[in-house]
Order: sequence, then C-alpha cells, then structure tokens
Amino acid sequence: MIDEIRTLVAFAEEGSIQRVADRVRLTQPAVSRQVQRLEALLGGALLDRRQKPPQLTALGARAVEKGREILAAFEEMKALAHGAEPRGVFRLGLANGLSDDGVSSIVAEVVDGFGGISLHLKTGWSGELAELYRQGQLDAAIVLGEAPPGGGAVIGHEELAVIAASQFADRWRAGDFTLADMPWVLSPEPCDARRLLASRVGRRHLPVTGELDDPRLQLAWVRRGAGASLLPRRLLHAVGEGIEEIEAASLALTLPVVLLASPHLGARGVVADTLAARLSDFFDRAFEAPDSRPGRNSPKRSRPKAVL
Repeated sequence: MIDEIRTLVAFAEEGSIQRVADRVRLTQPAVSRQVQRLEALLGGALLDRRQKPPQLTALGARAVEKGREILAAFEEMKALAHGAEPRGVFRLGLANGLSDDGVSSIVAEVVDGFGGISLHLKTGWSGELAELYRQGQLDAAIVLGEAPPGGGAVIGHEELAVIAASQFADRWRAGDFTLADMPWVLSPEPCDARRLLASRVGRRHLPVTGELDDPRLQLAWVRRGAGASLLPRRLLHAVGEGIEEIEAASLALTLPVVLLASPHLGARGVVADTLAARLSDFFDRAFEAPDSRPGRNSPKRSRPKAVL
C-alpha cells in the first residue's frame, strides 16, 4: 500500500496522471489502478474525474496530507536498518537573490557531508518557491522576505546596498536625482529586492532603464552609467573599480532569510537542520562584519530588532 500512497502524493504534486506515470515509471493505466485500489480501501473517491484533468476531492486532499506523514514515518522506519544516516533525494529551493558562490558553496558542502543524499536544486523567486514548497514539490526552500503562512524559521538577514557608477553617484550627491525618480537597473518582477525597494521609496512602478536577469550584465550596465542598482552588502568587495555605494541609509534595505522545511522529512530532517545552522552562522558573520570597502572603517552593524 506504500506504493499506492506514494502515487497519490505524486499526483498532488504533479497534477496529472501522465506526469505521475513519467515520474514513477509506470504506465497511465497502472497509475490509475493504484489510485483505484486506494479508493477501494478508503471507501471513497480520491479524484474528481468529471474535471479535466482530474482534481483531488476533499477526501483526496486529506488523504494526501496523511499520506505524507505515513511516507515520512516509513522513511524513518527504513532508516533503522541503516542507522541514522539520511538517504534519498533532497529537493531544495534557493531564492535567486541568494544564488551566489557564498551561499551555494555552503549548500554543496552540507549535502556532500551526507553520502546518502542526492540534491535536487531549484532556483527561483521567493514567492514561486514558497508555493512549490506548499504544494509538496520541495522538501525545503531558502527564501527572502517574511515567512509565508504556515511558518518558517528566520536564519539570517540580507542587507542590500545601493550601487552606481562613480559619475552617476556624483550626480546623486549633486541632487540631480531623488530616490523615487532616479533610473534603476534591476532584476525583473517579482524580484524580492525590487519589491522591497519600491515599498521603501513609495513608488510602485520605478523608472527602470535595464531589466536584467544576469547579475554580471546588471553590473556591466551599472558601470556604463545606466542607473543605480541593488547588491547584497556582503558582495560589495567584488564589484571592482568604477562602481561605488550610494549612501541611502534611510531606505533600511534588509530582507529576512527564511528557511522553509517540511515536518515530514524523517531522517532527512538533519540535512535541513544542518543547512539552517551553517547559513545562520554565515549570515551572522556577514551582517556583523565591519565594512570591508576601501577607505571604510565603520563599526560592526547591529542585528535589526524587527524584521520586515
């Protein structure tokens, strides 16, 4: 019956019999028979087949929730034969704004420390990843911003700096621009940092001269004087010559870093716990470190007493 439960949970995550069949490597009729056997056991319809594609019934949704608990317990039972060593695929979401060498290297080091774990990594915007996590398509996600309904642990804070080419920064200091009307080079919506910036300057639609996905291309466009941009403060040392920070302390551009982790991970829960501990230490050190930019000797910054 474990296979039938696993198939129903897969349907909740994939949304179609065909995709489930591809995932579990069975034919569509075989997948349908597994669902039907589970329906016969529970005494009710799990799928509303009048809809195209079929949708979970109320009983089906409750069965999926309970099924995830059963599968997690089953994984814990299997772990008894292998000691406490976690095994299996660990599906992790990582926000685009955190997909730099510093964070990704920690993720890789943590996973490499568990020989029985295979990582499936997906990057995306925080809202997209939170939704995939809610649907059960991710075991954990590291996102930016407030924890979504259902909880999540704040494991750090990402402080953002406003950067611009030196000649552009001179124009800012001369009063040619205000924060609300200066041109910006930003990632496309729904970028987490962009949304925070818009809320801070009180302008929903910012004057954007470059809307670019690639961080390296953003820096090149900023260096050409196309506008100001945002960058994690911990990465300022790597921007190179010709770009400097625009002092805009009143913006308070700080995003919470949130870890979402399924309560049904079983033995794999230690992977999420280790990620949380390592990343918390990483962001603590990044946030509290003295400013390392040339000519800067500012004291350590204190952790914000409240998040956004």
